[in-house]
Amino acid sequence: MRVTDSLMSKSFLRNLSANTSNVMKYQNQLSTLKEVSKPSDDPLKVSKILDLNNSIIQNDQYKTTINDAIQWTNVQDSALSSATESMQRIKTLIQYSANGTLSHEDRQANKAEIESEIQGTVDALNTNFGGRYVFAGMNTTEKPFEIDKSDTGKIIGIIYNKNEATGNGNLSREIAPGVSVELNTDGRNFMNANGSNNLGTFFFDALTALETDDTEKLSGLLDRADQEIENVVSNRSKIGSIFNRLTATLERNDSEKLNLKTMLSENQDIDLAEKYMQFTMEKSAYQAALSMGTKILDTSILDYL
Repeated sequence: MRVTDSLMSKSFLRNLSANTSNVMKYQNQLSTLKEVSKPSDDPLKVSKILDLNNSIIQNDQYKTTINDAIQWTNVQDSALSSATESMQRIKTLIQYSANGTLSHEDRQANKAEIESEIQGTVDALNTNFGGRYVFAGMNTTEKPFEIDKSDTGKIIGIIYNKNEATGNGNLSREIAPGVSVELNTDGRNFMNANGSNNLGTFFFDALTALETDDTEKLSGLLDRADQEIENVVSNRSKIGSIFNRLTATLERNDSEKLNLKTMLSENQDIDLAEKYMQFTMEKSAYQAALSMGTKILDTSILDYL
């Protein structure tokens, strides 16, 4: 009889321990609102949760890069809008100065305004975003463009100060796993070099023709003015395409994050109503086990004498 009582006692204690563990498990899940709290709870599920959390962190990093690139392209677009206005004003002044009836003084006044617009164009190409020059190629910390002047202070062109080693000088940004985008940052694109002619020589030729009242040369520079304006507009269009790609990628990034968070919730978060019901059932079983245990263990010292 005593052997039977001993076995019953051991079985009761074992079951009571299991009931206690289950109550504590559901109580912990209700307090944390999480399915698992340590690897031993469910190693496979914990591993999946860790992978999902890492994917969400990586997704956030890509989103930061994308947003930075979008702001970068916005600044570039604004800069080129200003540069386009300056270039169009320069063309208008050249066209007006090609009029043979214009006086030398009027042409010199136009020349002074063109010099101001040249400075405006260079300032636009030297635009910086957060301390980084947006058209400075690979090295964004140094001002890329400057006006080239003679010893007497006469404007003789503009200089692009960067010396890109090989290939283009565009910055590359990774915006998704294995996916990169090139930002249009190579300032050489705006010099529009064609043999010995470039944006700087165009400015020099225009200023020289104005200084000497060479109306024929001024008329001949109108086509070059159109080419220089078209070059700026073309580069602005490329930046617009990059912006569109970035905004589309940002939408996919947001959608991916939503999917990741949904998967994480499915693996990590509890169903509150279900867990509370399970907790209530286990607690009832635990209390019933305690009640039954008092009867199983209800022995006196005389039973062992």
